[in-house]
Amino acid sequence: MKYFLILSFCLVFTQVKAQQSGPSNQPENIEKTVLATYYHRKFEGRRTSSGVKYRAKQLTAAHRTLPMGTLITVTNPDNGKSVIVKVNDRGPFSKKLAIDLSESAAKQIGIYTKGVASVNLSYTLE
Repeated sequence: MKYFLILSFCLVFTQVKAQQSGPSNQPENIEKTVLATYYHRKFEGRRTSSGVKYRAKQLTAAHRTLPMGTLITVTNPDNGKSVIVKVNDRGPFSKKLAIDLSESAAKQIGIYTKGVASVNLSYTLE
């Protein structure tokens, strides 16, 4: 009887341990709906927070908190178009806005003429 209790305790302990260690190793996929805008033409050639020059034809973005180099899928819910941008700058500095897109990225998803638009962001934090 003593051996049976020890064996059953060991089996229960290993099952609980296996359940706790599983999903914590997976990167977290985040999806949000936010307001976005795009860089004005006057910023062409200026240095971004990451040190590279802003180029309107590249698919880049500014975000206040995401790590530099994070890839974000930005989707326009009005037309379903999406683009993948790389964070290389800090901003926007208005609390209402969450992301600044490069001119090329804004044109690809169809928000360039709007100024400010609601978009869906999807990214993975590791």
